[in-house]
Amino acid sequence: MMMMSRCFLWLVLLNHVGGAILESQAPHRELQAYRDCPGCTTTTTSASSVSALHYDPDLKDVNIVATYSDHHGNIRLGSVKMGHLSSSWLFDNPLRPNTNPSSQLVIPQDSFQNDSTRMEENAATYSTTNQSGETDNHFPHMEFTSPAKLKRQSLRQERRAQRTLDLIQHDKESDHQMQEAAIHKSITFENSVVGKYSIWRRDYESPNADAILKLMRDQIIMAKAYSHIAKSKNATNLYLFLMQQSRENQRVLGKATSDADLPSRALEQAKAMGHALSLAKDELYDCHELAKKFRAMLQSTERNVDGLKKKGTFLIQLAAKTFPKPLHCLSLQLAADYFLLGFNEEEDGVKKDAKFEDPSLYHYAIFSDNVLATSVVVNSTVLNAKEPEKHVFHIVTDKLNFAAMKMWFRVNAPTDATIQVENINDFKWLNSSYCSVLRQLESARLKEYYFKANHPSSISAGADNLKYRNPKYLSMLNHLRFYLPEVYPKLDKILFLDDDIVVQKDLAPLWEVDMQGKVNGAVETCKESFHRFDKYLNFSNPKISENFDAGACGWAFGMNMFDLREWRKRNITGIYHYWQDMNEDRTLWKLGSLPPGLITFYNLTYAMERSWHVLGLGYDPALNQTAIENAAVVHYNGNYKPWLGLAFAKYKPYWSKYVEYDNPYLRLCNINE
Repeated sequence: MMMMSRCFLWLVLLNHVGGAILESQAPHRELQAYRDCPGCTTTTTSASSVSALHYDPDLKDVNIVATYSDHHGNIRLGSVKMGHLSSSWLFDNPLRPNTNPSSQLVIPQDSFQNDSTRMEENAATYSTTNQSGETDNHFPHMEFTSPAKLKRQSLRQERRAQRTLDLIQHDKESDHQMQEAAIHKSITFENSVVGKYSIWRRDYESPNADAILKLMRDQIIMAKAYSHIAKSKNATNLYLFLMQQSRENQRVLGKATSDADLPSRALEQAKAMGHALSLAKDELYDCHELAKKFRAMLQSTERNVDGLKKKGTFLIQLAAKTFPKPLHCLSLQLAADYFLLGFNEEEDGVKKDAKFEDPSLYHYAIFSDNVLATSVVVNSTVLNAKEPEKHVFHIVTDKLNFAAMKMWFRVNAPTDATIQVENINDFKWLNSSYCSVLRQLESARLKEYYFKANHPSSISAGADNLKYRNPKYLSMLNHLRFYLPEVYPKLDKILFLDDDIVVQKDLAPLWEVDMQGKVNGAVETCKESFHRFDKYLNFSNPKISENFDAGACGWAFGMNMFDLREWRKRNITGIYHYWQDMNEDRTLWKLGSLPPGLITFYNLTYAMERSWHVLGLGYDPALNQTAIENAAVVHYNGNYKPWLGLAFAKYKPYWSKYVEYDNPYLRLCNINE
């Protein structure tokens, strides 16, 4: 139907599906459109025509007037331009049954379902009224609700009712469970406080273990505080009574570490002490005096703890320095048999094995005076080697243990591997005129540092000074590692091993590692800010700060691959001598071999993969177990050596499985697991 743009369109009713104009109480309303223009015949316009008008750009300025009733029943009028309406506004004309389906009322999926639900419900109400004949004349064009819609409405209501019942049932079950839990807790709850002495305040008693033990210890502390106050106020009888109860508490406690260790009368004694403390509280309680006494007791306890820590550090250092009696017995027995059996005379005519100087083999250097520890290093290396016949061990020890070391490897030589045992005193070139550290060890100043009687006592010296008074720093075996080219002039590469390590994998691949022209191959030990150069060297000295980086990463001796050809080319021993002479007064670093090693091999150390060498088994109880088991070498660096009673129990099996405990010498000296 053609229409002029000047026509004015009147809407008797406008239906916006899900829109704000639609009232919740309104039923489906009929829609009619009329046009009013000069010279035009009034004609009813269908919904499809109105829809077409809406989308016709030429008719976008046509005004639409909507008439509707609000929730109070008042008649409302609304006016809007056709062009301002969105595509969600649709028109329906129930008078024309032959209307194109595409122009019929369509409810989008994102329409407001609550409003459409109310429309269905209202339509059902008016449909029922219409069937009864009461309002048939009022709404002659009203659509009746179909049976399918009524069925969906009924099912929807049933689902809502079922959901409500389920939620109510769930709440009832939750309430029932909470009631049962509360009843059970009330039955098992113990509301009595046994032997509690602090009757002037309320305590929340948690079910902690060893409550009686802790209570009696606290009672002793309170008794000491009140006895001090009683003595100061001349309350002699109360003072004696508190001291008596305190001593009785101490006797009952004894060496108990838990409630299970306490005698049966412990509870009665706690009650008696609680009564005594109640009397003291009634007679002597003074908050200021108690606080003052507790502060004094706290300071005294802190001093005692500090003293015990120093004493513990001293004892640990002392135990680390001492040589266990069973190991001393082992050295004596081996040395005695070595001379008794005449093996010392046989050594004079023995020719040197050609393997000792064959650079194509795998050579190891071990400098130690500990027979048992050295045997573990050799055994663990050979047992994990794929070709043990290619492995040569060069062992250097001192004169005191040379016979014992020779005897052990004579009667307990590993299969296929080659062992060379040497005495450091046979190295005639190693003297004070050539070796800086040997000259310093013989100086009067260093002897005074170690042996002078008026030197500060061991305990008062502190942990930092104690560890540097270890006898190993006086042994030339500890510094022989800086003379490897002189000790083994025919070799090109050698792997240095400490005597406190255990080998868990074949080490032959280390000889294939390309060290990129570096002299020393080692595993770095720095973690964040720990184990860097500033930990070992004195950077307040300009000789150190001007030549080295304080943040440079440290590394460790214990398993080091040395390229002896590069060593000789770069004169590493000369660098070592230079810095040792500079540190004669010990102002650059303290004693030890690691600080001069860090300086000597500065920028000459190749960082190897960490899995080759895991450190810390001698001081760190919290190492990663997987890292230990996957390591090629584990190192017991620290005071808790595996052959000492101080060793960590969980780390000791890695070492002890390579000890031959059924050996006659070990049984004779009572060396067992």
